Amino acid sequence: MTTRISQEEMALQRDFIKKVAEINAQNAPPVAHVHTFGCQQNVSDGEKIKGMLALMGYGFSDTPDGADLVIFNTCAVRENAEDRVFGNLGALKHEKAKNPEMLIGVCGCMVEQQHITKKLKQSFPHVDLVFGTNALHTLPKLIYEQLNIENREKRRRTFFIPEGDGVIAEGVPLRRENPFKASIPIMYGCNNFCSYCIVPFVRGRERSREVPDILAEARSAIDGGARELLLLGQNVNSYGKEPGTSFSELLREINALDGEFRICYMSSHPKDFSRELIDTIASCEKVTRHFHLPVQSGSDRILELMNRHYTREDYFAIVDYIRERVPDAALTSDIIVGFPGETYDDFKDTLSLIERVKFDSLYTFIYSPRKGTKAAEMPDPISAEEKGKWFAELLEVQGRLGENAYNRYVGQTLRVLCEGGGRTDPAFLTGKTPQDAIVDFAGDKSLIGKFVNVKIEKALNWALIGSIVN
Repeated sequence: MTTRISQEEMALQRDFIKKVAEINAQNAPPVAHVHTFGCQQNVSDGEKIKGMLALMGYGFSDTPDGADLVIFNTCAVRENAEDRVFGNLGALKHEKAKNPEMLIGVCGCMVEQQHITKKLKQSFPHVDLVFGTNALHTLPKLIYEQLNIENREKRRRTFFIPEGDGVIAEGVPLRRENPFKASIPIMYGCNNFCSYCIVPFVRGRERSREVPDILAEARSAIDGGARELLLLGQNVNSYGKEPGTSFSELLREINALDGEFRICYMSSHPKDFSRELIDTIASCEKVTRHFHLPVQSGSDRILELMNRHYTREDYFAIVDYIRERVPDAALTSDIIVGFPGETYDDFKDTLSLIERVKFDSLYTFIYSPRKGTKAAEMPDPISAEEKGKWFAELLEVQGRLGENAYNRYVGQTLRVLCEGGGRTDPAFLTGKTPQDAIVDFAGDKSLIGKFVNVKIEKALNWALIGSIVN
């Protein structure tokens, strides 16, 4: 059962925002440093953290040096992200010694794991605040309780990690990172429990926002200048099971909003990618033509061990229908190499799958065990060296397949959202097509944040070159 934070509770948090702002107004404006690790969902959470802090009177710094408040918004999906957080926290010990008034907070997915919380308590005594993914909306109260203690030596470290399957809190202030790109969470959590993935344990079970709340946020973003709406969820395809709508219906409603904008979404799960959804995308002119469908492995045996609930033939059927209904589609995917128990024959099944599908690009990873998942307990006899060889072979095959993927766009005129300075030439601008392809072209910087028509003249391995046409 989803817990929706009451309006009364959110009003209380707004009162704490005002109280912190009053405290901060008594001195020089305080500075906050917020560093977000991980996925777009974390980036969206970081925008909420900054939104609350801005109303509390904080300015922002790109570094923790001299900051009055430092918050690390963490990721638990891969070990190297956790290592980076611990390294940065260790470095802050010296900053805290120079400035004992500094507040240090850690939030996000990492702290939802008991062994991480234990490590923070034992090894990082200079950390003041630790709060979980379901406590994000309580940040104003947590900060007020720290600042309202006159004797700083009596400050108590706060560890607030509520139990349960997760919450939905509407009305949290936002400070968007990009004025023309808006990330809009439509759901939180995950019910899939893939055997390698920690997300259901740190984000909770699936819970969907109500359609009117999503539409109101989308309308506000469009009115504020957003030209790209990124709909977020751990598995957007399963949106709406609780409110009684569907992701297809939601896409149609957002597509019907007035304005010039495009709709993106992430992440998708192949087991829930229905023909109805593909038909909806084909009929909605504002929805992008980029399909990111993480397959993870081409071996049915490994897919079963991963608890993915589809076969390679199921995946081929989805891909074939996408290409039938959306001929200009671009397909990308995720691949995990070296899953526990994987053999070279299993790995060859993955190679044969990518040969069959011919993805535009791949996000590739060597398996990283996550404590608390089923896969972390599975026998894993293949050496890291051998997995590295497989990984190199995968990159070679995909490099060959993807080398000419962009050639099909040469001669076409595509609608491009201009995003900033060029990547291939400092005199150029850069943008993205509806297929999520990078395009560089000559143009004035006043075009940033606008749509332009670009005729594609040249294809590189990773980008397109073109020129603006009327």
